[in-house]
Amino acid sequence: MIASLRGRVVARRLDGVVLDVNGVGYLVQATMRALSKAQGGEEVSLDTYLHVREDALQLYGFAEPAERELFELLLSVSGVGPKVALAILSSSTPSDLRRAIALEDTTRFVAIPGIGKKTAQRVVLELKERLGPPDGIGEAPGRELVARDALVELGYTVAEAERALAGTDPQLAPEERVRQALRAA
Repeated sequence: MIASLRGRVVARRLDGVVLDVNGVGYLVQATMRALSKAQGGEEVSLDTYLHVREDALQLYGFAEPAERELFELLLSVSGVGPKVALAILSSSTPSDLRRAIALEDTTRFVAIPGIGKKTAQRVVLELKERLGPPDGIGEAPGRELVARDALVELGYTVAEAERALAGTDPQLAPEERVRQALRAA
């Protein structure tokens, strides 16, 4: 298993980078956070996962070990392959994804291209117990989802709704948080 690579970025692609490690160029498909970490010409260190198939060996790169760990967990979900797992990890930080799984927030996963409702439900169902509760989940996590979903119904994307709600008081009722978010927009 190739667990990490450190080398100079010699090429950037939409889905990954080519790392020159002592004269050998490795094509590494990477998460968005890993891609932003890998600037051309600079030396970078990426955590990696080697996916072995009958017809190919593919390297996947991550900005931090938490991304790789979540990637491996996502691969254990029925119907989730490396490309879908990479898309999921590129959509949010590992802590945000763990939180979404703990809150059974399938909406976050359905918003990702290539993820349908059934796959989102499987991700939540199969990983919720394995991950356990993340840090920072308040006493009324459902209230946060109610406010976010209300903004999504009004035309916001999931990410836009979460950004809008970040500037509101989490102790308020969902309706008041939505009002505050709309006023600030």
